Amino acid sequence: MIKSMTGFGRSEVSNQDRKITVEIKAVNHRYCDITIKLPKKLSFFEAGIRNLLKNYIGRGKVDVFITYEDYTESNVCLKYNERLAKEYYDYLAKMSDDFGIENDVRTSLLSRFPEVFTLEEQAADEEKLWEMVEEAVRTAAERFVETRIIEGENLKADLIQKLDGMLKLVEFIEERYPKIVEDYRNKLTNKVKELLQDTKVDESILLTEVTVFADKICVDEETVRLKSHISHMINILNENDNVGRKLDFIAQEMNREANTILSKVSDIEVVNKAIDLKTEIEKVREQIQNIE
Repeated sequence: MIKSMTGFGRSEVSNQDRKITVEIKAVNHRYCDITIKLPKKLSFFEAGIRNLLKNYIGRGKVDVFITYEDYTESNVCLKYNERLAKEYYDYLAKMSDDFGIENDVRTSLLSRFPEVFTLEEQAADEEKLWEMVEEAVRTAAERFVETRIIEGENLKADLIQKLDGMLKLVEFIEERYPKIVEDYRNKLTNKVKELLQDTKVDESILLTEVTVFADKICVDEETVRLKSHISHMINILNENDNVGRKLDFIAQEMNREANTILSKVSDIEVVNKAIDLKTEIEKVREQIQNIE
């Protein structure tokens, strides 16, 4: 099955202490471009997250948003800086001696000086935290892929419909070719008879001229290749992963064949069908840009 490059996935993993939310969204891009926005507390997991996402994403401009909420209070503790408090006390005692004033320092006063008491956040258990992050990212990625598959199936159905229409246009051009040659032969014969009047027409000369004309406007190679490309594209649409680049290359080749037909044939019916063919090829190429 094919996948669209557009998709969205969201997941939440939580327990009594914390909650992690992951959102993944993507749009078309030539390569795989993943941008991850996550809190500083989880920044050391970025490499692991990228490696995990590689299992789910082949192409696309992907934005990953991760939020982290901590409900615990036990992860914060009070730290007492005894060395700094002693320095404060010693300097205050020196000031008392230097200026001959009473040293009225109390514990409550000393505790209010900067950095004597500080709140420090205890490091979370990295292994347990990674388990939550991995579960959230994996679940969001799986849901993200599901939306890509659904959209991919819609794209596949639309492409096959367009390819079937293109095949009919090619078949019309094939069927029209002998009629173009026959019309040319009749027109040439009538023109020669008109010019020569009662003189007998040399059939060998007419045959040579018609043969040259038929060879000049022959589009058998182009129609055969077009039908082959259409069949190949349908087969590729039934492959599993990363078919966008293959399809884009085939569409370019199909466009070249249509251009060659237009350059060879001046018959108005064939020209109109070839223009319709180029229009459908362009529509196919636009749709292919959405495929991973």
